Amino acid sequence: MATAVDVLVIGGGAVGINAAYRLAVRGLSVHVVDKGEVGMGSSYGNAGLVVPSHSIPLPAPGVMAQGLRWMFNQESPFYIKPRLDRQLASWLWKFRGACSRAQVERAMPVICELSMRSVGLFEELAALPGLEFDFEQCGILLSCPDQETMKEGEKEAAHLRHVGLEVDVLDGRQVAGLDVGVEVACVGGVYFHQDGHLSPYRFVSGLARKANEAGAELHPQTEVLGFDRRGGQLAAVRTTRGVFAPRQVVLATGSWTPGLAAALGLRLPIQPAKGYSITFARPSESPRLPIMLAGAKVAVTPMGDKLRFAGTLELAGMDFSINRRRVEAIMKAVPQQLPQLDPRGMQLEEIWRGLRPCTPDGLPFIGRARGRASPRNLVVAAGHAMIGLSLGPITGHLVSQVVLDEKPDVELAPLAVDRFA
Repeated sequence: MATAVDVLVIGGGAVGINAAYRLAVRGLSVHVVDKGEVGMGSSYGNAGLVVPSHSIPLPAPGVMAQGLRWMFNQESPFYIKPRLDRQLASWLWKFRGACSRAQVERAMPVICELSMRSVGLFEELAALPGLEFDFEQCGILLSCPDQETMKEGEKEAAHLRHVGLEVDVLDGRQVAGLDVGVEVACVGGVYFHQDGHLSPYRFVSGLARKANEAGAELHPQTEVLGFDRRGGQLAAVRTTRGVFAPRQVVLATGSWTPGLAAALGLRLPIQPAKGYSITFARPSESPRLPIMLAGAKVAVTPMGDKLRFAGTLELAGMDFSINRRRVEAIMKAVPQQLPQLDPRGMQLEEIWRGLRPCTPDGLPFIGRARGRASPRNLVVAAGHAMIGLSLGPITGHLVSQVVLDEKPDVELAPLAVDRFA
């Protein structure tokens, strides 16, 4: 006997849980299935940043050339594991095409609007009784250790001011006067006022509880086995724990989305990008706000009683192995710019790795696919790269509007699911 539901959300990460919560509070019967535990994928170990400052998309002029220079350096911030992979080659070709000033200028206002709307929704969620996730909006400092990274920071600041963000360029003396909480060895920096940070697992697991209180049912350790179609729609979703008969399906499975989408006749160019984090018990001398280390591209984030170092982008396919050289590169980068934070004298809690779903143009897929072969009752929400947590609330809100056939608050054309068809 199939379980009849209004909406089946496939994926229990930041995006899927935000969608489930928004749909449940609107009165729909919602079930969430996840092949693992809710909030234990990329939503668990990421840097915990809410980042309007990350409005510049991953593909940009010069990125491809820089990536090629770093390609065979396993300690570089961006690493492509050499391999014969047709999908990776196709993705890289599309990525190369998106590394243009015109694409950056098209994408930046879109990401910025999504990010700023998400900030407002995070503030609303943080005010809910019983939902504690260490949310603070005290900005983020980009630390620039030399003149070369300082020039890049100044360029980034100019681009972000152009889309309306509040950004300060600081010299070394001004950085020292910020009351960061630790010494910062830099020639200067950039301060992004509207950014925030939180404890990601506390947020996703707490919001899952709120969704459950609103009526959503959660099914962890439940893997999708296949789909039954009827009359141009998904009639049933078969899983390891039974069959669901949903009126609508939301596909929010991050890096696993292309495989499931292919079973539905959709080609979604998403590449998994592995990232790492190292979490410590928070030392007595600790940053009071997140610090991004320019050059190394490492984030240092205070999270309640923990301190997390996170970074790297590794295109290595669906590979969950831990590359110790990548971990050591993060460990070495931190004390070079934050000399009071030496990992050798800190209490290690966990080394983590996870996969971030990256599209070639740096924009996520949100909405319905319009192709003839696509199920009419399918909504896709995937491809958020490194900002899935940051864009989770606005994505969940937009998904609820699409499911309910309401006019979305944000223009979804740039995020079209079939834009690469």
